[in-house]
Amino acid sequence: MTLKIWGILGLLLVTSYWTLPLESRSAPQASEQQMDFISLFDGKSLAGWEFDPVYWSVNEGVMVGEITAETLLKNNTFIIWKGGEVGDFELKVDYWISESGNSGVQYRSDRVKDVPFALRGYQADIDGGNRYTGQNYEERKRTTLAYRGQKTRISSQPDSILEPRGFIERNAWKGLNLTAELGDRSELGALIKKGEWNTIHIVAKGQVLKHFVNGVLMSEVHDEDTKNSMSQGLLGFQVHVGPPMKVMFKNILLKKG
Repeated sequence: MTLKIWGILGLLLVTSYWTLPLESRSAPQASEQQMDFISLFDGKSLAGWEFDPVYWSVNEGVMVGEITAETLLKNNTFIIWKGGEVGDFELKVDYWISESGNSGVQYRSDRVKDVPFALRGYQADIDGGNRYTGQNYEERKRTTLAYRGQKTRISSQPDSILEPRGFIERNAWKGLNLTAELGDRSELGALIKKGEWNTIHIVAKGQVLKHFVNGVLMSEVHDEDTKNSMSQGLLGFQVHVGPPMKVMFKNILLKKG
């Protein structure tokens, strides 16, 4: 009799486990994966970052970049992580941006000479109107490398053209080769919530650069441009030249390698 009871109880336990939702069963594994990430922002200060205090601050636990009518910019300005360069990495960050805002996550970048707090390199674009959010735009260099909804292969400019700026047309790199459509640009944009918090996730592995927003792949670049590609560089966030705006960041998590 006792053996029968224990057998029934064991069967009920096994059955209940397999009827749990998949996310419940995989929660311990997800927690372990999240532990691989380090936080770059403590929610209290901008310690560990280099920035112009006119435009960057902390308010109510979030990192704030803001332009006012009295502080209009002549050049884009960045808050730059002082923890070293990133090569292969993943970055997850929650962001909020005002309707008129223009910003981005800058990575594998180098400094612009003679311009304080300025970076040049890959950018996961963010804008309040969601026209460009999720695309891959290379700041001060090759410009657009993939529009939202595109998977691209990037090739070098001809040897006859020495400067990257000579191989750009309509704010896009002429060596942008479309290899696949990831989805309709407008439909993907509709998944990004205007005036609310969203999550951007960058995965950079070798030549492959992927931008996700709210868990959806928005653009993918395979950068085979041996003349201009960057394998590592600085990480930062942008406030763009333009009208008064505000952008906010929180839960900034980085995993190297």
